[in-house]
Amino acid sequence: MPTVLDRSQLPALARGFSLLGSGGGGTTTMLELMLGRAAAWPISVEDPQDLDPSTPCLGAAFVGSTMLLGERLPGDAPFAPLIAAVERWLGQRIPAVCSLEGGGLNGLVPLAFAGERVVVDADCTGRAVPGLDQMSLFVDRVPGVVVACDTGAGGVMLVSTPRAIDAERIIRSAIIQAGGTGGAVFAGFTVGDLLEHAILGNLRRALSLGQAYAASAQMPLHQLAAALGGRLLGHGRITAVEPDARDPHVKCIELAGARGEVQRIVARSETLAFLTDGRLEASAPAVIAVLDAVSREVLEVTDLTFARPVAAIELPAPPWWAAEPTRLRKVVPSAYGLDELDPPA
Repeated sequence: MPTVLDRSQLPALARGFSLLGSGGGGTTTMLELMLGRAAAWPISVEDPQDLDPSTPCLGAAFVGSTMLLGERLPGDAPFAPLIAAVERWLGQRIPAVCSLEGGGLNGLVPLAFAGERVVVDADCTGRAVPGLDQMSLFVDRVPGVVVACDTGAGGVMLVSTPRAIDAERIIRSAIIQAGGTGGAVFAGFTVGDLLEHAILGNLRRALSLGQAYAASAQMPLHQLAAALGGRLLGHGRITAVEPDARDPHVKCIELAGARGEVQRIVARSETLAFLTDGRLEASAPAVIAVLDAVSREVLEVTDLTFARPVAAIELPAPPWWAAEPTRLRKVVPSAYGLDELDPPA
């Protein structure tokens, strides 16, 4: 059964994807403004089980620096040249679109195609992740996947490779040449591939989270966490923000807990782990959403600054990642060199 979205539900959907960003994925404001002006409302989002499994599908996302994206706004059809490139390569029009990244601003991207393509409720992460090689289609080695991305000045590059890390490195280099931010489109897969190799129903989850957040944001923190279907990990004031000695891209954010505990958030572009008095409380692939403890604003990692009062809430990880050991190894903290922060087996 399709999910029919009304324009009035856009803020709740955006807050849900912000929570699933786990501190990353970029703020949703730009996409909210773009979609708010769209004429395609109401938007029908289809369950992949209800579609012909042979239907060709594509996924689109903004990659690179989301901060730069806020300064260099995309045009009206930022993915059009990329989609044209993959359709020429494959020799067919692609009638369906899904999300590549199920957290942050990219969760909203498929809605921009409503009215011209069938929007499918499936995505390739179920939360925000930093690497294109972490897309579920690559993790499960789905054959035939191709990727197109911006190279700057109107240029487009298309990559066809069975090695996910090659695609990540080549596309990352092209995006750097493009100025640090741009679009990417995955294609060469079908709706049937999504049934096994993607996270299903994540848009409905984001909408439910956003609606629960809107109804409960001003409740006591433990009640808010429960309303979101999660648990409160801790709350306190940030006392230090320091780079990890092993990796300058890793931040260690220390909190003075409300009951005197020493709490720590470990993050890269997304939040990876939360500890209390040295004890691991939660780690990726669980979603660790950090909120301002006073305003209840959903925070990005870059918002975690000295003296800010924050609260961390753990939301359940998409079960898809834990279904296979090879999948789980792609998203636990050891994938970033932080072996000691992996969740217990």
